[in-house]
Amino acid sequence: MAKKQKYYVVWEGIKPGIYLSWEDCQKQIVGYQAAQYKSFDSMAEAEFAIKRKYHEFTKKTISTTPKNESRQNIIQDSISTDAACSGNPGIMEYQGVETMSKKHLFHQGPFKDGTNNIGEFLALVHALAMLKKHNNDHTSIYTDSKTAISWVKNKKAKTTLESTKHNDIIFDLITRAETWLKANTFKNKILKWNTESWGEIPADFGRK
Repeated sequence: MAKKQKYYVVWEGIKPGIYLSWEDCQKQIVGYQAAQYKSFDSMAEAEFAIKRKYHEFTKKTISTTPKNESRQNIIQDSISTDAACSGNPGIMEYQGVETMSKKHLFHQGPFKDGTNNIGEFLALVHALAMLKKHNNDHTSIYTDSKTAISWVKNKKAKTTLESTKHNDIIFDLITRAETWLKANTFKNKILKWNTESWGEIPADFGRK
């Protein structure tokens, strides 16, 4: 069965535009901080999207009126974090948003030769450090990664990722994150996002 054609819109990158292959899209985003891009199923969708703002196509706002009782358990005073990685290893990035409003708080990447678990871990530590900097010990943090929660708890990223000429920056970020965890304490709750009941985490990159 032939692979379905995808159309890649690059809003922010080396050369913004519409690209017909992931390989061509990668050339525009790798090494470009805060790159903005997304795939679409048709050229018409891509042409519509590129004339608008990136965030119009990544928001999945959580209603303040839950569709079912379980959604009432979502803590409103919270940050949601997530990572995306195309391949394993592959192009990795991570971000954090306000859970209810989906306001973007931070975004890092894309980085070459990373993994999703590393991105999830770095996103959690980034959120913790950001809250610590603002003397905020009450806001909770959501992640959909049990692995990332475990790594933060143990203050160690137990990755098997091999070093390459492209991912020195990732290993530097891991070292900095581990060092921060060992040097700091925090009261903020780290919670597992209930994807089955609540849908995708608000920080999801929307590329599934």
